[in-house]
Amino acid sequence: MGEPVCSPTLPGAVASAVQHQAHVVAQTQMARDTYCLRLHCPPIAEQIHPGQFFMVRLPGTDNPLLGRPFALYDVYEEDGQKAGIDFGYVTVGKLTSAMAEWKPGQAVELWGPLGNGFPLPDVEHLALVAGGIGQTPFLAVAREALGQKQYGNPPRQLPKPAKQLTMCYGARSAEYLAGLDDFQMDGLDLKISTDDGSQGHHGFVTELLAESLESNSAPEAVYCCGPEPMMKAAQQLCAEKRVPCWLSLETPMACGFGICFSCVTRVKLDESGDNWDYRRTCVEGPVFPADQLLL
Repeated sequence: MGEPVCSPTLPGAVASAVQHQAHVVAQTQMARDTYCLRLHCPPIAEQIHPGQFFMVRLPGTDNPLLGRPFALYDVYEEDGQKAGIDFGYVTVGKLTSAMAEWKPGQAVELWGPLGNGFPLPDVEHLALVAGGIGQTPFLAVAREALGQKQYGNPPRQLPKPAKQLTMCYGARSAEYLAGLDDFQMDGLDLKISTDDGSQGHHGFVTELLAESLESNSAPEAVYCCGPEPMMKAAQQLCAEKRVPCWLSLETPMACGFGICFSCVTRVKLDESGDNWDYRRTCVEGPVFPADQLLL
């Protein structure tokens, strides 16, 4: 494996971001058209924390030319040391379709960690709301919030483990629900919804969030990731209940460090939202306080 190349002077780059030639360790199918890749890349595994992302590219080819962004699913260890990362993806385009054929030993170019990630939760009850492939960032979030793992270098210090963790996870049907076994952990209450009713609640995942916000033990903060209409609904529900909410945007990106301005989103400059400006999802995000966004 080549040595990591540090490039902290690039505009918008996270100070710890590196370019690294990793290799595939393993690949598993999580659900229909959904896979989890494990890459050996200690320099990134040591630094990354929940909600951050990295750019993935196949070396030695310009087809496709640009890398694609993927969020951390979790970090894995070897001999007590952080050795690499797991991430989930759905086969929807040229690169992800090719990725489904990658075997152990396949060389992969990585650039990361990038973005801001989720803030450390400092609440007794945290809710996670995921739609589609939006559950991807939440395995590491859940393990950190429950005090089971630490991420980053130096390790992020959780003020106190959450006493209650609720995860609302929705997909179009049961065959698209990915990683359910991974989320079977002590302290996490997993609630499932499907659009067709094939598993769990028959309806939208935001209906599960609404129930949780109305309960006697309502969450004190909400983290959300998934399709924009779902996140907009979560944004509105949390605003009505005055519950702090953070959204992780799934905006398409080209560079990943703020040069191309292809991933901008609208952010309020005042409370009314009449004055707003663009912010780069890859640099100022991908995680934003929900009350700052104009979706």
